[in-house]
Amino acid sequence: MGPTSPVDFILQPPVFHPVLPYITTIFGGLTHGKMVLVQGVVLAEAERFQVDFQCGCSVMPRPDIAIHFNPRFRSRPHVICNTLQNGRWLEETKFPHLPLKRGEAFQLLFLFGQDEVQVSVNGQHFLQYRSRLPLARVDTVGVFGDIMVKSMAFLRSNPFDASRTEYPVAHPMQLNSSKLAVPYCHPLPRGLASRDTITVRGLVCPVPEGFSLSLREDPSHVPLRLSTCFRTRALMWSSFPDEALSHAEKVAACFPFHPQRFFELLLVCEEGSFKLALNGIPLGQYDTPWLSWDRITELWIEGDVTLYSVLS
Repeated sequence: MGPTSPVDFILQPPVFHPVLPYITTIFGGLTHGKMVLVQGVVLAEAERFQVDFQCGCSVMPRPDIAIHFNPRFRSRPHVICNTLQNGRWLEETKFPHLPLKRGEAFQLLFLFGQDEVQVSVNGQHFLQYRSRLPLARVDTVGVFGDIMVKSMAFLRSNPFDASRTEYPVAHPMQLNSSKLAVPYCHPLPRGLASRDTITVRGLVCPVPEGFSLSLREDPSHVPLRLSTCFRTRALMWSSFPDEALSHAEKVAACFPFHPQRFFELLLVCEEGSFKLALNGIPLGQYDTPWLSWDRITELWIEGDVTLYSVLS
């Protein structure tokens, strides 16, 4: 199966307001660069909660747990991380100074490497924990305890920049937000520059005709557009360097979008070009030596999609 097979582009949709305890399958398991984002609120009288990355979902026998993340809110709040193997807990690791408080909202981001996880709380690094089981075995996540979960999302890090060590920005997911209604205009007041990224996360509508992302200098000039057409199953770059010239170029050999499927589209600015990735899979680059990035003032999104977040 090649890297442009439609199966490679499957990324599971976010879950909004699940009832706890909540257990779900992780599509494709855990791989390097995969992220799990949990947004919620700690209950006012919380004692503890836990997020378990499990090797299966059986009840009896209890599945192995590669990563057990367990905040506790008693006299000295802290987090316990541990691994459950063959029904027995291994030696636990304790992390003091818990940056979560009862009654407050939080955002947890789990960023997975080859055999460890980094965890940020509200955008700040908190801990790193090395699993004593292969993360390739993990195919289930469970959330239990004294929190209300607003959303859980499964994301990918930037596939073009493996040298970055800081956390990717994980913009909060929003369901049915009037601020993200389509057609949607995302302002770019400082324009664009090299190494800037635009991330669009959303859901394709049930019976789509198509949708597009346009970079605009002003309402009358759209120098670059990325468009999808479900009738012809084409993903195309279209450029308009001036009123007399236009150029169109197909992006991928296969058409990676499907009705009612979540997507995460990443647009990366490089010197004289844009790189594109969908659900963590690079789709190549499109050269735009004539484009003045600093003159781009807006990103427009139109068509048959529901947006969950747009980040630049």
